[in-house]
Amino acid sequence: MKVIQPEGWKEPIGYSNGIAVSGIWKNVHVSGQIAWDKDCQLVGAGDIAVQFEQALRNVVSVVQAAGGEAEHVARLTIFITDKAAYLAARKDIGGRYRKIFGTHYPAMALVIVAGLLEDGAMVEIEAAAGVPI
Repeated sequence: MKVIQPEGWKEPIGYSNGIAVSGIWKNVHVSGQIAWDKDCQLVGAGDIAVQFEQALRNVVSVVQAAGGEAEHVARLTIFITDKAAYLAARKDIGGRYRKIFGTHYPAMALVIVAGLLEDGAMVEIEAAAGVPI
């Protein structure tokens, strides 16, 4: 994977403007993951940072099941229900992100939504990865 940064643009913090994937690989598209544990029980009720971490771990679990790792994720779309809670927990969320992804920053979008289908879910994350064959 190669980070794509247009010349003259300010360096982004916590994401990449673009990622190019080349070589022999397979596309892995991960559906929206919320903060469910392996038994489909929502964890971190009312705690956006805990829910973010669990949803991100679930994304990586799907990528791993396809033979990849966190560093193969090329794109994340993060849906949150509470902007104020996200901003208040940003430092905690960043620490939890780095525990899972280290300094790998895929192309990302953060979208604020009115709600998610699962009651109590504050975060949903979908992804695309390029997993080497």
